[in-house]
Amino acid sequence: MSQEFSHITVMLQEAVAALVTDPHGFYIDGTFGRGGHSALILSQLSEQGRLLAIDKDPVAVAEAQRRFGNDPRFMIEHGAFSEMQSFVEKRGIAGQVTGILLDLGVSSPQLDDPSRGFSFQQDGPLDMRMNTTVGESAADWINRAAETEIADVLFHYGEERFSRRMAKAIVEARAQAPITTTARLASIISAANPRWEKGKNPATRAFQGIRIHINRELEEIESCLDQALEILALSGRLVVISFHSLEDRIVKRFIRRHVKGDEHLPSGVPFTQAMLNQRLKNIGKAVKASAAEVDVNPRSRSAVMRVAEKSA
Repeated sequence: MSQEFSHITVMLQEAVAALVTDPHGFYIDGTFGRGGHSALILSQLSEQGRLLAIDKDPVAVAEAQRRFGNDPRFMIEHGAFSEMQSFVEKRGIAGQVTGILLDLGVSSPQLDDPSRGFSFQQDGPLDMRMNTTVGESAADWINRAAETEIADVLFHYGEERFSRRMAKAIVEARAQAPITTTARLASIISAANPRWEKGKNPATRAFQGIRIHINRELEEIESCLDQALEILALSGRLVVISFHSLEDRIVKRFIRRHVKGDEHLPSGVPFTQAMLNQRLKNIGKAVKASAAEVDVNPRSRSAVMRVAEKSA
């Protein structure tokens, strides 16, 4: 029997208000999840408006088809948001997209379902793939990767300062028996963590790092942002909600680089503003979830929303 897992959409009103500037436009929800943002976007579109949703997760795609499959304004693609440009080009609308929304990270239903292997809170198979139909699972990787590779992933993606101790413990444990469940991995990592932080599971950062690595999350973000510039129309909006400092850093630097424009013009040579090739402009400052939202949904505590508009 299937089990329902609740999901509270983070910064729902703020994100859609920043995104939808033309009810007749073409929009992309690059991370459908359970459809919170998509539902509100559709409610603000005219009969001529269109929404293309994308999600890696087959369960999310099935939910999209169930909820919105009969709405002629709605389309869903099973894939990564780093494939966005190809999805747009096959519809012949490159350079005509009115707005793109990215709600990064893992969704609550993925975290809460032990069969997906994202969380150490309940025991389950060590999978962690957002798209369960392709790629290497966390168990496959953790049982074959070199100790140095595991340590690097935990350090760079999980920002775990005890990464080397944890990697050593993982390699020693898998020599006794393969690591195939979230509970066993969490136990190994926790035992190797000498300083437990109050209110935080000692396996939190390590699990986060493994998840980011397995799903190539940071590389996908970088690829998608580059594509967004090409497929947005002039004055088209890019709205990104990040939940992790590594994600937000990529988004912040990308926007800043294209707001600033070309920094490589020869010194001493006069130039016009147009020569800077400033392709984006900031729309407001970074926004964080309100105290009221954090009270209702603690997972929104780390959320940061950035909005930019294509200017060239």
